[in-house]
Amino acid sequence: MRDFGAGLRYLLAGQRWMSRHPRQYAFGVLPGLITLVLYVGAVLAMVVWGGELTDSLTAFADGWPSPWLGLFRGLFTVALIALVVLVAVLTFTAAALLVGQPFYDALSERVDRSVSPDGTAPESGLSLPRELWIAIRDGIRILIRALLWALLLFVLGFVPVVGQTVVPVIAIFVTGFFLVQELTSVALQRRGVQLRDQLALLRSRRMLAWGFGVPLAVAFLIPVVAVFLMPGAIAGATLLSRNLLREPTVDAVTARP
Repeated sequence: MRDFGAGLRYLLAGQRWMSRHPRQYAFGVLPGLITLVLYVGAVLAMVVWGGELTDSLTAFADGWPSPWLGLFRGLFTVALIALVVLVAVLTFTAAALLVGQPFYDALSERVDRSVSPDGTAPESGLSLPRELWIAIRDGIRILIRALLWALLLFVLGFVPVVGQTVVPVIAIFVTGFFLVQELTSVALQRRGVQLRDQLALLRSRRMLAWGFGVPLAVAFLIPVVAVFLMPGAIAGATLLSRNLLREPTVDAVTARP
């Protein structure tokens, strides 16, 4: 549990770092706003046309007697919308990172410089197109993993009692882990740490990752909140990355601007 508490402290330290650097905050919030508009449009489309999609997907039930047909399709529509929301939560960070790759990379580098004892920050040495390609490639890999988890949890959601109690809790922990991976990838990629090694690092410190990611996953259930917490989450994930790699770090709260 000590690692869980440490993860939470890194999350809060990142938000405090942003509160002390308002210009950096304004710089980092823009990609999230762009991504939010796209995601809200997708979720609203599902809410509006979800019933029609349900009718198409459950045509096999057309002959069911009332009220079972209405109850089944109503439950299916709710579950379908919940699946879309879960996928949105799981992929929002990856999409925002992709949209804002240059913004977040620069922000993470500034955090590194501010808390490094010698005022330096690791640099990947890669060109921007190469960095974007790696971000896209790794983002697709994580997206596939996230979608598989989302599909599994969607199916388990139909299990009586368990689907309404245990599954939502598991979903939050799964989402939290993916959020941490996506956020720390900004700093770790600059250090040449590949996706497989990123996942290995986080799995070796699961409680630390969950301490950072689970509260963030709960907050990110509200997309507007996600947008405004994203810059601080990037800052906190950079600090967390330094911890994972055991890099010397000065106090993020008292660090110079």
